[in-house]
Amino acid sequence: MAEVKLAVTARTEFGKGAARRTRRAGLIPAVIYGHGAAPVHVSLPTHETFMALKHANALFSLELEGQTVLAIAKDVQRDSMRGDVEHVDLLIVRSGEKVNVEVSIQVVGETFPGTIHMLELQNLHLEVEATHIPGSIELDVSGLEAGTQVRAGELALPEGATLLGDADVVVLAVSIPQAAEEEEPEEAEAEV
Repeated sequence: MAEVKLAVTARTEFGKGAARRTRRAGLIPAVIYGHGAAPVHVSLPTHETFMALKHANALFSLELEGQTVLAIAKDVQRDSMRGDVEHVDLLIVRSGEKVNVEVSIQVVGETFPGTIHMLELQNLHLEVEATHIPGSIELDVSGLEAGTQVRAGELALPEGATLLGDADVVVLAVSIPQAAEEEEPEEAEAEV
């Protein structure tokens, strides 16, 4: 994912009332923190931020008072009814620094005819360079037969990425659909 450049403005008011006023002005209240720096309260442009947050682990290049800061969204608070972004916590990162992120698994290809695959794990926890966070991890299931299990440690990770957690956890399992298994004995009885 490429950097999303946003021009942000510093906020001097804090609390619920100030956050509501910020949202009424068409902006999203946010806090930038990390690397031992004091938290900085800012306002983000609503549309650009909303569009960037559609991509997991978006890298933000924030222009604030003549300085550029790289950050990733650590926490996003949304309105439970409308889905609007209400507040964003941004973590400062530096080029070359490693960060812990969750990356989704994207299944491609078709398993062996007559089989189905079940994705047991939707996301992987990885340690990656902050400026090279993958959008997803691709898992090719082409030709996999019934009974095949793919474990987290078997996935091809991008260069420099490290799997965090159990490498033996099953990510994907291939099986024969249950209805197909039930039909086979009946067909065998009919042939006799």
